[in-house]
Amino acid sequence: MSKIEPKLFDELKKALISFGDKYFIGDELNRSKVSDDLRAYDEALLAKLFEIDFIKKNYIKEVAGQKLFQIDQLEEAILYDDYWDTSYTKYENRVGLTSNGKFIEDNQDVVLDFPFKDGVLTASMTKEDNENGYDDAFLNEVIEKDEIDRLFDKKILNNVKRYDVDGEKDTDYFDTEKDNLIIKGNNLLALHSLNEMYSGKVRFIYLDPPYYFDKSKPSDAFSYNSNFKLSSWLVFMKNRLEVARDLLDSDGVIFVSISEDGQAYLKILMDDVFGKNNFVETFIWRNTDNADSLGNKSRSGLEYIHAYEKVKNSNRKWIGKDTENGDAPLLNSSNGVSQLEFEPGIIRFNIPDGIYKAGSYPKIELLDDLIVEDGKNKNIIKLKGKFKWSQSYLDEEVRKGGDFIIKSKQFSIRYQKSESNSMAPEKMVDTTYLSKMFGVGSYEDSNSHLENLQVNFTYSKPESLIAFLMRATTEEDDLVLDFFMGSATTQAVAMKMHRRFIGIEQMDYINTVSVPRLQKVIAGEQGGISKDVNWQGGGSFVYAELMQKNMGYLQDIIASTTIDELHEIYNRMLSGVDGSQESADISFKADLDKIEWDATKVKFDDQKRLLIKLLDKNGLYYNYSEIDDQNVREFLSDSDYQFNKDFYGTGE
Repeated sequence: MSKIEPKLFDELKKALISFGDKYFIGDELNRSKVSDDLRAYDEALLAKLFEIDFIKKNYIKEVAGQKLFQIDQLEEAILYDDYWDTSYTKYENRVGLTSNGKFIEDNQDVVLDFPFKDGVLTASMTKEDNENGYDDAFLNEVIEKDEIDRLFDKKILNNVKRYDVDGEKDTDYFDTEKDNLIIKGNNLLALHSLNEMYSGKVRFIYLDPPYYFDKSKPSDAFSYNSNFKLSSWLVFMKNRLEVARDLLDSDGVIFVSISEDGQAYLKILMDDVFGKNNFVETFIWRNTDNADSLGNKSRSGLEYIHAYEKVKNSNRKWIGKDTENGDAPLLNSSNGVSQLEFEPGIIRFNIPDGIYKAGSYPKIELLDDLIVEDGKNKNIIKLKGKFKWSQSYLDEEVRKGGDFIIKSKQFSIRYQKSESNSMAPEKMVDTTYLSKMFGVGSYEDSNSHLENLQVNFTYSKPESLIAFLMRATTEEDDLVLDFFMGSATTQAVAMKMHRRFIGIEQMDYINTVSVPRLQKVIAGEQGGISKDVNWQGGGSFVYAELMQKNMGYLQDIIASTTIDELHEIYNRMLSGVDGSQESADISFKADLDKIEWDATKVKFDDQKRLLIKLLDKNGLYYNYSEIDDQNVREFLSDSDYQFNKDFYGTGE
């Protein structure tokens, strides 16, 4: 059905064309710009609008002899154009979530929701914040659409290092076709920084995000907070999955792990983001050798992995376990009679050497005399029977090195192919699901591996699980992405299996867990899948951080415990720290003179909320567009500066 624009748009276009390109993007009305100038009461714009009869009739109301301009209603009509003047239905027969009478996906005020673990824009990522009693309403803000473009602009990268067999070193260059990349920082903003150069280039995404749980988990259960509301978690996931979809290439696949509580919600969300028709399977992984014995109704030791292709290809085969490759009969009673010819030395015999006359035998007809010498046929022989294969297929298998054997004087010939075939992966993935390459392990296996590496991290997926998925859908040199990197299992597996990788993690343990683990992989550690793939070490990666601005202040505010600490942070927000930290970007809406610091008059939690609210969420990290500003350049090393120029393709 074609879209019918409201009459208002026709009238606006006619009137605003007099401003040239100011209110247009091509032939389309720049609604955001019109809205901005409406809010600013731009005199020239308002004067032009008051000339439009349609606006005077519908948006100027006379009350008590005074004319009132209904600017809010006009702005809403401009920003929200999915209704028809000619129709009695506002929603075009659509079904979905609404807020204040608008579909959420159409709303120009977009909730960017980043609860704790990996991408807190309005709060921290750590589990301690939840223990302090901050709820989701406090930790998330409504950010207007016209601010989001700046928020998602490319970010400056700093503290850049290259890690390889020679150790750690500064680097000022990056090769997108060869280099592996690890980024510390908010994963949503990092993804948007990568989107331009990696859009449509990622073959495989695996995500192990913070799980949604119906009931709160103990604070020591995970290395990050996992307790937040379903609505927050769904928006948090949606923001990131939409970028992930754009990064996948046309043959790309995505796997997302999830627990029982959240798997149904996640499946519906992924159907919406990736398309229901692109769903492949929900794999079930037996995650433990010791299921919870405390359950009253059932003992659960399972997790789920939702799998989607970007564009589902029914002809593409995923590789699971290899078929058994024992010998099998070459005869099949349901086939028609045919003739096969075997060159000398092709067939092995478990019967005595000698000459066997041509003729009919119980299973086959021997068309020539057969000479068996040293356990093989000395001469060319022709056999007649109900064979599975044609002569051309037989010749190809012989060329590949297939084995053929006759075990008795019944002359029932059997075969064993030189190469086993692979079956598609089974839905149930556990320790009994073995292939010639991998036996998929459990959390206990992963814990043991990390303990041997002296890496302190719990609930890390075993390398064998990631390798199983990666082997099923990728080849060497394919690009792999995991932006909930955690302990870097995906990156470790990618390195060992010779895939390129990108990893993103905001938590500080990236420098005590993730990077040290990858250094040990480069050194040739022999845990996980190392022996299965004959890993001997090598490889490299580049480490970089999103350059913090307000994020540093935000983390300090969250970590504070007293009013005095908050006051000291506030003073730094206003003045900065010479040589190391610029003053904070503070919301222009705040009246700073009215902030109270008398501990007898204000509550600590209220003051903490206030300072977080003051921070401009667009300024958590420095945008790349600011890299040549003097107040930014002084905080950036020459090496990091040149790296950014090379990374974003703007250097000489």
